[in-house]
Amino acid sequence: MPSFKIDLKTAVVFVATAPEPKVRNFQSGERAVNQEGIALSTVGLLVSDEGEGNLLKVVVPENGYPEGLAPGMPVQVIGLRARDWENVIKGEKRSGISFSAVAITPLGA
Repeated sequence: MPSFKIDLKTAVVFVATAPEPKVRNFQSGERAVNQEGIALSTVGLLVSDEGEGNLLKVVVPENGYPEGLAPGMPVQVIGLRARDWENVIKGEKRSGISFSAVAITPLGA
């Protein structure tokens, strides 16, 4: 499925939730990895732009963010993309939008 770039040039972005490991298989506990085999994590970000605020769960490779990324920290998001998805989970059809980024860095770093 195609993905779309998201422009954050005018947005203010803060960490809402610290990085957590992204799990691929909840039964086995298998960790999700990208095409290069790097483990993935999910970071909650509060994105505020043009008077609106949105909470996004963004998937980022473990080597794409520094240790110590914590809630309330202003950050810069590099390579944010959105992609729609559709899946059948426990017999129920679900769909949504997933977000991924190349990196998340503390603002001014």
